[in-house]
Amino acid sequence: MATDDVTLDHLPTDPDIRLVVADMDGTLLDGNGEVPHAFWPLLEVMNARDILFAPASGRQAATLVKTFGHVGDGMPIIAENGCLVMLDGEIVSANPIDPGVVAEVVEVERALRADGHDLGMIFCGVEQAWTERHDERFLTDCGRYFAALDPVDDVLAVDDRAVKLAVNDFGHADRTIAHFERFAGALQVMASGPEWVDMIAPGSNKGTAIRALQRRLGITRAQTVVFGDYLNDLPMMGEADWSFAMANAMPEVAAAANHRAPANTDAGVVSVLARLLGV
Repeated sequence: MATDDVTLDHLPTDPDIRLVVADMDGTLLDGNGEVPHAFWPLLEVMNARDILFAPASGRQAATLVKTFGHVGDGMPIIAENGCLVMLDGEIVSANPIDPGVVAEVVEVERALRADGHDLGMIFCGVEQAWTERHDERFLTDCGRYFAALDPVDDVLAVDDRAVKLAVNDFGHADRTIAHFERFAGALQVMASGPEWVDMIAPGSNKGTAIRALQRRLGITRAQTVVFGDYLNDLPMMGEADWSFAMANAMPEVAAAANHRAPANTDAGVVSVLARLLGV
């Protein structure tokens, strides 16, 4: 269990670390939703020491690739809450949703919109994302998270496999999730933030994604560091000996982590990595 002490003096410098995995929103990203400037030199240090850094996010792979740009060459990507893992442009693991279940969920979302609910669904495919909502307000809001998003008339007609169905309801995820809880069992239905309800195939999460990556790379839990703050980060905490809950983390995540990190608004990931890397 994580302690309430967010000081880092108890942490060693230069332990045997081969993989660092960090959630994005509320974890690595600062209060403005940006990667802290001080992170980039640490990434250079990790690259020089053959320590892999992997972002683990509910965001799509294209968005994560865009965030890290050319410095992300060779970087593992854990996208769509763990439903898609990429390495050097190749799929390490993917867990699509059953097409029949996708169709049922889409029909529920269409009915809610027709009934006046101010929400929209993103069909998150292996290749890119699509939505049936075309208005600028919705597309602009979702564009923060989806670098490859196209409006279409029928998401069920696209030539792709859905690894996640994400509903954006402009800040009312706690209310909207009730409309989709009927799919529990066929899907994992979870709030992944104040605005988002995510639905993914059973057995998929950021923890299973880390295990797939560890197997591919021959890396152990003892050589892995993870950072997270929200419930969709909870499965990561058991996959690394060096598990850190941010100071702003939800209580369940804090209870499952072995260590605490300062808040994302205090560059907590940067502070911990600087300590562990001895720089």
